[in-house]
Amino acid sequence: MQQITLIGDSIRRGYENFVHDLLAGRVGMVNPEVNGGTSANVLAHLDPWVMAIRPDIVQVNCGLHDISKPFGEDVAAVPLEDYAKNVRSILTRLKTETDAIVIWAATTPVNQAWHNENKSFDRFEKDVVAYNEVASGIARELDIPINDLFAVVSEAGRDTLLVDDGVHFTPAGYELLGRAVATYLESVLDRL
Repeated sequence: MQQITLIGDSIRRGYENFVHDLLAGRVGMVNPEVNGGTSANVLAHLDPWVMAIRPDIVQVNCGLHDISKPFGEDVAAVPLEDYAKNVRSILTRLKTETDAIVIWAATTPVNQAWHNENKSFDRFEKDVVAYNEVASGIARELDIPINDLFAVVSEAGRDTLLVDDGVHFTPAGYELLGRAVATYLESVLDRL
């Protein structure tokens, strides 16, 4: 049975059970029990989260924690240049040090007005777009397929799927993401 590992933040944790249920009997899943956090944290934990497990397919995302900014400041938790270096290192290591099929998952959109009213720090949609653009460019350069979860949510109606914190999803939103990820993974599995 093929093994899949999903790396990501609380968004991944919100949809992973849907993916597990939809692919039950076809694949095994071993995901980190913790939120992946920033790109620097994902990079620091590749060995226990992926290398030690040796999955056949790994889907990875980071970005929402990277773009967070203290109120009134213009410096992200992980500046874009550092994020690019981290994503390149993550994807290069996964591609060269494993036999896994590597998939990059785009960061999901935020409603910054809702988010910035309800959280203790800022996140801006323009940053999601900029970080996605950089990460997707690196993935394309490395010939790594992209699961565009930003588009999935945007096309389905972002504000109907987000809860009032502007970043996390309703049960219907997590189900939509889970179905999209499972469908994408099935298309990869069908080619194996």
